[in-house]
Amino acid sequence: MALEVTLADVTVVYDPADPLSSSDPWAVYRRIRSEAPLHRSPRGFWVVARHVDCNNVLRDRRASSDSLNIDPDQMPEGLGGPEGGDALSEFESLQQSLTSMEHDNRPFLFRDPPDHSRLRGLVSKAFTPRLVEGLRARTEVMVDELIDEAFERGDVDGMADFAYPLPVRVICEMLGVPAADHERFKEWSQALSRGLDPDFLLPEEVKKARFDAILNFAAYFFELLADRRAHPGTDLLSELALAEDGGDTLSEGELLSTCILLLVAGHETTVNLIGGGLLALLEHPDQLARWRADPGLDRTATEELLRFVSPVQLTGRTLLEDIPVSDGVLPKGAFTFLLLGSANRDPDAFDRPEELDLARADNRHLGFGFGIHHCLGAPLARMEAQVALPALLRRCRGIELRTDHVTYRANVILRGLVELPVHLTPA
Repeated sequence: MALEVTLADVTVVYDPADPLSSSDPWAVYRRIRSEAPLHRSPRGFWVVARHVDCNNVLRDRRASSDSLNIDPDQMPEGLGGPEGGDALSEFESLQQSLTSMEHDNRPFLFRDPPDHSRLRGLVSKAFTPRLVEGLRARTEVMVDELIDEAFERGDVDGMADFAYPLPVRVICEMLGVPAADHERFKEWSQALSRGLDPDFLLPEEVKKARFDAILNFAAYFFELLADRRAHPGTDLLSELALAEDGGDTLSEGELLSTCILLLVAGHETTVNLIGGGLLALLEHPDQLARWRADPGLDRTATEELLRFVSPVQLTGRTLLEDIPVSDGVLPKGAFTFLLLGSANRDPDAFDRPEELDLARADNRHLGFGFGIHHCLGAPLARMEAQVALPALLRRCRGIELRTDHVTYRANVILRGLVELPVHLTPA
């Protein structure tokens, strides 16, 4: 097949500016998988929609997470770049102004080896399955406290009163962030998660809110890290401030970017997994009853909700070399969106992909990505969902959805509900 698939070859293209991309993307994905599973958007980015192709690109070391590798001649419209004023360059320039350092201070999520390997290695020890399991008992206590508080009100917002506070409390406790500061992060983290979307989707006020959030987070952690150096504890912030591996340490800018990444990434995806998972259960009462009757489903149910809800809808890669995929070749220097949400509903990869099956055994979902950038916090997110949702089912005789229409935030990458009004009846 020719190197490029032209627009004349396709009848549908992926448009993240389409409101359905955030509110109801599943029908869009079905059409794209059927009619244009590989295509180049009019905006200049490439789109990959099939599971096999997304999986292969995620595993391929020739697919870079560093947007600075985009060929300037293939720069997609509105995605920014080395001089583009996007979230990455904003973050880097801010770090340099705070720390008087000139080298690259971007989070390791947006960097390649060897920098990615060094930075991820210095923080990965805090997210091993064994250490995360040690947090399970404390998480169970937090969940019960949230449910107790919800029972006092009866009518609650499943997002604001349950799905959001749990992951924030857990990651803040891991980092050693004072409990009194938890609520102030809500607005900042939502601004950053919205700011991950391509710049052409964002109004100027959203871009400003993103920059302000980075400024607020960086200033906050700058002071907190100074305190931890002077008075180290057993929390993750203290460990990061003193982290060393084979002589490698984190620079001040790297520390700040890592702290912000861990706080935001450590809860945003889990919030949307728990909230979206609860909605999926309420919309599939047979599966809710099935899980309530069989606690042995905790593991497979969580994996199925990760597939079905897909809190992370897409991710981006820049191609360091030509990479063959099923329907053609992705060209060197191009930027590609991998539609993880589409891959997770691909009938070539999953039997009955549009059905929610909490006992699904063969579940090779891409909810946490794959390859070297596989989500560092995956064990933590899994554990929190495995604690939170079963506890809610066990302690509630009834969970009633109090709306006929739910609304999703405008986010394209991190998809989540604005609110989830429910009434809880104690068991």
